[in-house]
Amino acid sequence: MKPHRTDGVSLSFGLIFLLIALWWALSRVVTLHLPAVGWVVAGGLIAFGVIGLLGAIRSGRRPAPAPVVERPAEPEIPGDLPPEMHASIVRELLEEPGERFRQEHPDLTTEPTQKKD
Repeated sequence: MKPHRTDGVSLSFGLIFLLIALWWALSRVVTLHLPAVGWVVAGGLIAFGVIGLLGAIRSGRRPAPAPVVERPAEPEIPGDLPPEMHASIVRELLEEPGERFRQEHPDLTTEPTQKKD
């Protein structure tokens, strides 16, 4: 059987039922002269308050779970290229495009043509 958390509500009502049964059994054996029923109710409310405080204090002592720190994902190289080829592609993209065009087409003039009126 697996252990589980204690259900506070069920425990409270079980204790109330047990106290009423004990009160009834005790009153059959011994005659008790108690003051008004209001004192019994007040005592019961005080007892429930103490039980509630103890439960709240006990539940507040649990340590907070440590946050899970995820490592940043390593960058992927697209297209299964070797790192050297990928680096050369990046270098080529970062070069000045105009200079590359002049190197590939030296026969073309780079001077702008003037418009004739």
